[in-house]
Amino acid sequence: MAGFLRKLLPKRFRKGGITIPVVRLRGAIVGGGGPFRPALNLANVAPVLEKAFAMKDAPAVAITINSPGGSPVQSRLIFNRIRELAREKQKKVLVFVEDVAASGGYMIALAGDEIIADATSIVGSIGVVSGGFGFPELLKKIGVERRVYTAGENKVILDPFQPEKEKDIEYLKSLQLEIHQVFISMVRERRAGKLRDDAAVFSGLFWSGTRGLELGLIDGLGDMRQELKRRYGQKTKLELVTAGRGLFGRRVPGVSPVSLESAASGLATGLVEAAEERALWSRFGLSAKE
Repeated sequence: MAGFLRKLLPKRFRKGGITIPVVRLRGAIVGGGGPFRPALNLANVAPVLEKAFAMKDAPAVAITINSPGGSPVQSRLIFNRIRELAREKQKKVLVFVEDVAASGGYMIALAGDEIIADATSIVGSIGVVSGGFGFPELLKKIGVERRVYTAGENKVILDPFQPEKEKDIEYLKSLQLEIHQVFISMVRERRAGKLRDDAAVFSGLFWSGTRGLELGLIDGLGDMRQELKRRYGQKTKLELVTAGRGLFGRRVPGVSPVSLESAASGLATGLVEAAEERALWSRFGLSAKE
């Protein structure tokens, strides 16, 4: 009740400082996800972003990022939603990098009007990577014949159970180059006037926060709490914004009972996704974050 009455008072008569909403984006960026392993994607992030930007009295929204990357599509969707809300609500976006904002994680960080990292954070990795495994001899060894029927000569391109074909590799690389150019254009646009003219920036390499600052990939080094208090006053409060919960504590979006079959399937899929996420983190010398 006291909080409600305080809101009715003119701002100049209210005690206390400004409240800055904080959104935490962490984990590998993937389009899927499930009850066993929540994913970082637009579907999961959008409701939280909407709540954060809806705080009328907040002059800015703080976003912390801790992600080794993942889906370029989901990364761009999250980037676009942040910029759209920033324009609509006329709020400044301050991005704070934790352990890592690399590849798709850095793409999302570009949505910030300013990017601030720790000196030991990892930033960059502006490139595109595709990976997989090949098993062309496995079926022969176990005595299994694989039969595939297609309409369209390229429907089994990059099939892991067939030997690699040079034309398939060339096609994949052409797609990677297209996506890479989109990424490069985003960096040049968002970091215009700040980015250092260095070819290594777009080579896929990644750097510490200190080196990232020298290259113009970020705007400063610091800690979120201290930085926000420095900008908006020592009485500034940080409010972590999370997804809403229903009557019995369940998260509102996308929650439904899970059958035994779907649970088992989800567990198996979750194990694969966990392995893929671990591989993403390990590229930067880090372990998967929960």
